[in-house]
Amino acid sequence: MSRLLRPSWLVVISVLIVSTKSAVAEDRVPPKVREVMDSAKYKQAHWGLLAVDLKTGDVRYELNSAKLFAPASTTKCFTVACALDAFGADLRFETPIVRRGEVNDKGELIGDLILIASGDLTLGGRTTESGEIAFTNGDHTYASGGTESELTPQDPLAGLNELARQVAKTGIKRVRGDVLIDDRLFEKAEGSGSGPGRITPIYVNDNLFDVTITPAKAGQPADVKWRPDSKSFRIETHVETVAKDGKTETSVRDLGGGRISVSGRIAEGHKPVLRVLEAADANSFARTLLIEALSRQGVEVEAPAAADHPADKLPPRDETLKLPNVAKFVSPPFAENARLILKVSHNLHASTLPLLVAAKHGERTLSQGLRRQHDFLKRVGVDVDTISFGGGAGGSRADYTTPAATVQLLRHMATRSDFDAYRRAMPRLGVDGTLAKSVGADSPAKDKVSAKTGTLYWDNVMNANSLLTSKALAGYMTTSKGDTLAFALFVNNAPLRNGLTTTAVGKDLGHIAELLYEQP
Repeated sequence: MSRLLRPSWLVVISVLIVSTKSAVAEDRVPPKVREVMDSAKYKQAHWGLLAVDLKTGDVRYELNSAKLFAPASTTKCFTVACALDAFGADLRFETPIVRRGEVNDKGELIGDLILIASGDLTLGGRTTESGEIAFTNGDHTYASGGTESELTPQDPLAGLNELARQVAKTGIKRVRGDVLIDDRLFEKAEGSGSGPGRITPIYVNDNLFDVTITPAKAGQPADVKWRPDSKSFRIETHVETVAKDGKTETSVRDLGGGRISVSGRIAEGHKPVLRVLEAADANSFARTLLIEALSRQGVEVEAPAAADHPADKLPPRDETLKLPNVAKFVSPPFAENARLILKVSHNLHASTLPLLVAAKHGERTLSQGLRRQHDFLKRVGVDVDTISFGGGAGGSRADYTTPAATVQLLRHMATRSDFDAYRRAMPRLGVDGTLAKSVGADSPAKDKVSAKTGTLYWDNVMNANSLLTSKALAGYMTTSKGDTLAFALFVNNAPLRNGLTTTAVGKDLGHIAELLYEQP
C-alpha cells in the first residue's frame, strides 16, 4: 500500500470522529442562518449542519449533527471516495475487441468479433482534445425532466469509431460471423436515481438516444434531430410548432422493432428542447452501433446490424478473455469520471461504481460492492453504524447518514494524495455543475465553496404537490478569513407548496453557504 501524502497545513489525526461535547448545538448556528432555517416555509422541515475547521478539527457550526438525514445525491461523496480508494485517480478503463477465429488471406475473419465491456462509463463519447471528460451544467441524462439539459459537443460514437479504425488497421475486411458484446463483468442491476436506470458494463452515450426539438414557424413541423446517428433505427417525428403562447409538451417513445416516435408540440420561439430515450437493451444498442462503425471503416459484417444481440453465441467467459486482441480503447483517467459524476450528479455512473468496485475484487453484485464500501469507510474512521445506503446515487429509500459521518469522510479525503482530484470534482459555487446558479454572479462566496449537491423529492399525490425529502450540500469552503472548512448541510421533509420549489430551496442553501463564508 502506498504511503498517503498529507497537505502540510493538516494535523495528523488518528480517529476522525467529531466531538460535540463542548457546546449546545443550537448555540452553534449563526443568527442569520437560524433566520433562514426558522422561516415559515420550513416550519415542518428538519435541518442538520456540521462545519469543522480542517486544520484544527474545531467545530465551527453545528445542529443535529448526530441525527440521521436523507442525504440525496451527497451520497455520491461516499461512492466516489470509495471508488477513488479502490481504483486510484489515474486508473484508465481498457475496452478490448478480440477475435474468435482466423483471418484468411482475403482479410476475412472466419468467426466473430467480441467487444469485452470493461465498465468504461463514457467510452470516449465526452472526451475533449485535451483528454478531459466534458460536461454541461445540465446533463442530458436529466433531459426528460426539464428544459435545462444540454448536450456536450463531442461525438458519442468516438470510442466505437476508434475501435473500428483499429480493427480495420489489422487487415480485417470482412467478418463472416457476428459482432458480440461480452457484458459479463458484473450482474445487471437497477440504478437508484432518476434518469436511465439500467446498470450495465457497456455504456454508449449512457445508452440513450438524444432528441433535440427546435420550433419553426407556428403551424409548421418542428425540426427534430437525434444522436447517435444510426441507419438501423427509424425516427418517426410528429411535432407541431404552435403559437408563441402555446403549451410545449413532447414525448419520445420506443415503438419496438427499431422504431422511435417523437411527438407533441413546441411553442414558436421556445428554446430547443432536449429529450432522451433509454435503449431497450444495452448490448443490442452497442452491437448495432459497432457494426455500423465497422462499416464506415470498410469492414463488412455478414450478420445484420439491426438485430437483437445473440448472447447465446458468446463463448465461456474464461475462454473469451484469452482470445487475441484486435483493438483496444483506453479511457481518460478515473479522476475525470469522478469529476463528471460529482459535477452534474450523474446517477447512472454513480450507481455503477459499487459494481465496478465489486468486480475489481472478483465479485459481481451491488450488495458486494456496497459491503466493500462499508469496509473502506470503517477503515478510514467513518462511523458506519450511523449510515444506511441502498445504492450509489442517493435515490434509494434506504439512504441515510448524519452530518457527522459526512464530515468524517470529508476530513479523511483531505488527508489523501488524491484529495486534489476529489475536491476538483465537486461543483463550484456560482461557477459550474449543479451549483452554477445557486448564488448570484456578484456573491462574495462565489468559487469559495466546492461541494456536492443533493435533491430528492416524491410526489404528494393526495395534495397534488411534492414533498422535498432532501436538499443537501456537502464539501469544502474557504471562508473570508482564509480558513478551510469541511461541512455538511441537510434539510429534510419540506413540503413544496406556496411557491416553494427545489430551485428556491437550493438558493437558500447557497445563501447559508454565503453566510457561513462571511462569519467572523
